[in-house]
Amino acid sequence: MNQTIGTLIIYGKIECITGLHIGGTEGGYEIGGIDNPVIRDPIDGFPYIPGSSLKGKMRSLMEWAEGKVTSDGQVYSSGDVNDVISRLFGAPAEKDRKAGPTRLIVRDAKADKSTREKLEKLEAEQGLPRVEIKTEVSINRLTSKPPSGPRHMERVPAGSKFDFEILFNLYEVESISKKDIDLIPEVFMAMRLLEHSALGGSGSRGYGQIAFHLGEPIVYTLNDYRKGITKEKKKPDELHPLSKFNTEKIEGIKELFLKQEEVYKDKSKC
Repeated sequence: MNQTIGTLIIYGKIECITGLHIGGTEGGYEIGGIDNPVIRDPIDGFPYIPGSSLKGKMRSLMEWAEGKVTSDGQVYSSGDVNDVISRLFGAPAEKDRKAGPTRLIVRDAKADKSTREKLEKLEAEQGLPRVEIKTEVSINRLTSKPPSGPRHMERVPAGSKFDFEILFNLYEVESISKKDIDLIPEVFMAMRLLEHSALGGSGSRGYGQIAFHLGEPIVYTLNDYRKGITKEKKKPDELHPLSKFNTEKIEGIKELFLKQEEVYKDKSKC
């Protein structure tokens, strides 16, 4: 039987430990010839973290971790229904998707209230376009002089925080041997790998170090959707570092899913 099992919602805040640069298109600001702007919401002008950037980096790190990086450097994809990366992060449309829909949905992460206030203060007091401007130069190793003029990079300042949400939609698919619920640890692994890597551009020059702060993940079972049950997210002061979500904690999340979902207990209801 092929059926929806439920949804696991992983949420919280992404904290920028160092400045973050995720490139966007040139906008209305002209500050000393800025040619490396960050991506912004076109409505309110605040920088944000695109879900595609977050999901793409998590996928790339998992491909390396699982030894799936191909010799041509293309995005890895497999038609195998039990392939973890394709199930979690998706496969091209032309692939035969016997494993069902892509499991992970990664939302755009918007700057939280305190960060918006700080960025507005940068604009009001220093005339900066709601970001910091970092000037960089390349140096000739023989003359110790820059071969060209400096380049100006926009960065989201260290200490900024963004509200994020990752949805893991779980399905039961007849042809799959490893259940979706057993892939939950892989999602947390991808997040841990990202904390020890970099998000966005210029990671080797110190940009893009982030940390996840998580609320207690929320489990929505099929029965919860039927009954219209609503579950509240934890407040910011109740968030915990990703390191708290170790193997024991993740096993507890899996058990919560199993205890609440009728489809696992009574197959006659399928």
